[in-house]
Amino acid sequence: MQFHIENMTCFGCARSVTKAIQSVDKAAVVTADPENRKIEVETSAARAEIEAVLAEAGYPALRDAA
Repeated sequence: MQFHIENMTCFGCARSVTKAIQSVDKAAVVTADPENRKIEVETSAARAEIEAVLAEAGYPALRDAA
C-alpha cells in the first residue's frame, strides 16, 4: 500500500508514522520518504485500519495513485 502524508515533513515524523502503523501490525514494513511525503507499507492489516491509525496519530493519509 502506498500513501501520501502531507504533514510528514521529517524523519521524526516518519518514525511516528512507522510507530503508529506498527501498533496495528508489529510485523509491518514501512518505507518512508519524508522529502516526497510518501510511505509504502507492507502489512497484513486492512487499508482502513492503517488510514484510521494514521489519522488518530495526526498524520492523515491519502491513497497514493502512483
